[in-house]
Amino acid sequence: MSYRTEAATLAGGCFWCLEAVYRLLEGVHGVKSGYAGGHAEHPTYQQVCTGRTGHAEVVRITFDPDVVSFDDLLDVFFTIHDPTTLNRQGGDVGTQYRSAIFHESEAQRAASERKVAEVTAAGVWPDPIVTEITPLETFYPAEAYHDDYLRRNPDQPYCQAVVAPKVAKFRRQHLHRLRRTPA
Repeated sequence: MSYRTEAATLAGGCFWCLEAVYRLLEGVHGVKSGYAGGHAEHPTYQQVCTGRTGHAEVVRITFDPDVVSFDDLLDVFFTIHDPTTLNRQGGDVGTQYRSAIFHESEAQRAASERKVAEVTAAGVWPDPIVTEITPLETFYPAEAYHDDYLRRNPDQPYCQAVVAPKVAKFRRQHLHRLRRTPA
């Protein structure tokens, strides 16, 4: 079976949260945690955690646009993180946790701007959206131990307190978009 693929790169706090959610989305073929938007080449997790590399923790999502659109990915994005807090998500603080869309085409840039305007007009968030919309220059894959982190570490306290509730919120708000077959 062949399918078309596109990629989207999003930052919305800890990449473990975004990765766990997007793995459950119908039409997503792969999710890889990584780093984007910084100035250091080939950064490590430890370097990014200092906040001095300029990178955000991101996920790079490979998806079939005939099943799930970029706009659908953004709908999920704006419900699973707080796009109004500059350089933080909950207790995670620093530029590495910023809200950002790293567009990979002019169409993605335009769709991102439309989605921010739509979410703003709908009054979904009481404060202004601070999500960066910037071109993706380089995506650096994160270390392999970050892959499928929630599934491999369900008892880890951060996963129980932060990641699992975001997955539950996604399931409640986007039940119709859940993957029908296991990832």
